[in-house]
Amino acid sequence: MSLHVLAINPGSTSTKIAWFADGREVWRETVRHDPEALGTFPSVADQFQFRLDTIAEAVAAKGCSFDDLSAVAGRGGLVEPIPGGTYGVDDVLLKRLRMGKPWEHASNLGGILADAICRPRGIPAFIVDPVAVDEMNPLGKVTGLPELPKISLGHALNVKATVRRAAKDLGEQWDSLNFIVAHIGGGITVCAHEKGRMTDLNNANDFGPFSPERAGGLPAGDLLRFCFESGLTEKEVLRKVVGKGGLAAYTGTSDVREVKALIAEGDEAARLAYEAMAYAVAREIGAMAAALSGKVDAVLVTGGVAYDNDFVALVQKRVQWIAPVLIYPGEDEMPALAEGAFRVLQGEERQKVYSEYVSGGDRS
Repeated sequence: MSLHVLAINPGSTSTKIAWFADGREVWRETVRHDPEALGTFPSVADQFQFRLDTIAEAVAAKGCSFDDLSAVAGRGGLVEPIPGGTYGVDDVLLKRLRMGKPWEHASNLGGILADAICRPRGIPAFIVDPVAVDEMNPLGKVTGLPELPKISLGHALNVKATVRRAAKDLGEQWDSLNFIVAHIGGGITVCAHEKGRMTDLNNANDFGPFSPERAGGLPAGDLLRFCFESGLTEKEVLRKVVGKGGLAAYTGTSDVREVKALIAEGDEAARLAYEAMAYAVAREIGAMAAALSGKVDAVLVTGGVAYDNDFVALVQKRVQWIAPVLIYPGEDEMPALAEGAFRVLQGEERQKVYSEYVSGGDRS
């Protein structure tokens, strides 16, 4: 009997949907939403029925039916810190996803929409490797102020999927190797992945390299003075740091292709920012090598910017002494979601229960 899985990835202005049969992608669709239309909803949670109708229409247009599904995998959102893996969506997890805290994020709708499709049909709904995956070494969480510990937030879904791909290419088990993974997109996550666990990483919004649209780590004293003296509101400062920071602040664009065009026209400020971002990524990779005590099987470069051979070369020349550098361009999250569901359905992985990890249960 064939297994059919629907993957759902809600974004801020889009809903990505893909149908898989026995591990093979059958079709995918990206529905773009009018930001003004979404703005009519008081909150992200209030978009639920709109998004569900969107998914139902796309599935029907492809000649498919929810009734043919074996499971649905939704993008995992901002939940309590939990280990990586595939989690069944139950009432406890649903309650957390609906809270929208510490801030609202469209990815929280992934598990809610999956449950709405699955519950009436008696089939399992999952989330896979949400952004809140926390497998960090306790040493890596300690900062200079006890009130401000380092929080684990990153591109866990793509990091984990890339680790599995690399291990397969190397002919090894994914949880037997040590990798440094650099996910380079609109935000940048550089992660020490030690024998199946993300033991250290920069939170792309607060630490580490600046990215096409995020400022990364900043001088704390100067940032504090800026907050008090700029006259900007808290929301405006946050937007400046996350959204309008990084390459966008230096060049006016967060599109690396446009930055490359500026460089080709002789814009030296753009060149400096571009090369500085590569330098910062390489420096963070070096830090993660130290976190792994130098025991690194490979450095993996992934994310949308990994398509830029010039940028990858700038990073590679500084870090190839650490370990071989393997390139996996893009962040194909739809197969990663479906693969998590298939692993559980086929008995290759145990389905995790969210409440076991947020109520003092087994964290192994």
